[in-house]
Amino acid sequence: MSLPAILAAARPTATGLVATITEEWMQGRTSYGGLSSALALEAARQVADDLPPLRSATINFVGPLADEVEVSTRVLRRGRNATWIQAEVTSEAGVGLTATFVFMGPVESSLHLHDAPPPAGLIPVDEAAVLPEHLGPLFTRNFERRFALPRTEDKHPELLWWVRLKDKVGIDPMVELLLCADALPPGVMPLMSKTTAVSSMTWIVNLLTPAPVSRDGWWLLRAAGNYAEHGCSSQDMGIWNADGEAIAAGMQSIALFG
Repeated sequence: MSLPAILAAARPTATGLVATITEEWMQGRTSYGGLSSALALEAARQVADDLPPLRSATINFVGPLADEVEVSTRVLRRGRNATWIQAEVTSEAGVGLTATFVFMGPVESSLHLHDAPPPAGLIPVDEAAVLPEHLGPLFTRNFERRFALPRTEDKHPELLWWVRLKDKVGIDPMVELLLCADALPPGVMPLMSKTTAVSSMTWIVNLLTPAPVSRDGWWLLRAAGNYAEHGCSSQDMGIWNADGEAIAAGMQSIALFG
C-alpha cells in the first residue's frame, strides 16, 4: 500500500489520525523511519490551515511501530511567525516515535549564505546505475534508487544515492521529502559487516527551502559517517534536487549492534 493509499484510509481523530502501517513499509520488526516521520508530519499539518512552511524537524525513534498506529499532536507554541507542534506515534507496543516540527514564515534578513554545494564527482541521474529492487528491506520497493558515485574498491563511510518515490499522487511536497529523506542505509555501512543490525535513534532535519521541488521527482541523498564507537554512530546528511540546489541538511545518531 502506497503512502497516498495509507493516508486515504486513515481515520481522523480529535488530535491527529489513526493509520495502518502495512508490510510493504516494514524494516525488520518496525516501520521504515521515513514513513512514521511522514505520518507524524501529515498529522501536524492538519493542526491549522494557515501554518507557514516547515523549517525544521527533530525526531526520536523510540520503539517499534507496526500495524495500526495513532498519531497525536499538540501545539507547543504559536507565535506571530513560528509554530512548534509536537507529534507522538504509538502502537500497541507503546510510544514508537516522537517529533517536534517548527513551521516558520519568511522574515527580512541582511544575511545571505548558501554554502551547501552537492558533493563533487556525481553521476548525473540519467546516467546512474540502478540499484536492484530486491536489495534492502521491504520498504525500499516503494522507491527507485540509483548510485550517484562511481564504483570503487576503496571503502569510505559515505553513501550517495539518487532516490525517487514511485507513488506520490496527492502528497504534500514536505511530506514526500521527509518520506524519502531517510531512505539511505547508515553512512558507515561500507565499513560494516553484512550481519550488523542497525537502528536509528535520533534525526534532525533542517529545511533549506520553504518549497521543495525537483526535476522528475529525483532527490540526491547523502549520508556521511563521522564517528562510530561503542555501538553508536553519528552521521551528517544532505539532500539536493536534480539541479544541484540544496534542499535539506541534517544529522542522525544510529545504534550499531555488532
